Amino acid sequence: MDIPSGWSHSDDGKALLRTYEFADFSEAFAFLTRVAMEAEKADHHPEFTSVWNKVKFRLTSHDAGGVTERDVKLAKIIDSLR
Repeated sequence: MDIPSGWSHSDDGKALLRTYEFADFSEAFAFLTRVAMEAEKADHHPEFTSVWNKVKFRLTSHDAGGVTERDVKLAKIIDSLR
């Protein structure tokens, strides 16, 4: 399964990872708000951390025990919102 450019596999191969950096907290939070709306529509909710201007994502399908096409699709959606 091909993953979008800029994303990587976790060390155990069970998740997709990516970090985004923004100018400031407000931009990062606005981005997370857009992601939340799209993730809700897709019924697939990412793990993330947000510290000031950086947002880190970890995408995995817990019910499948690792990365699925749902994760790849959400990664592409997240990229489109940047």
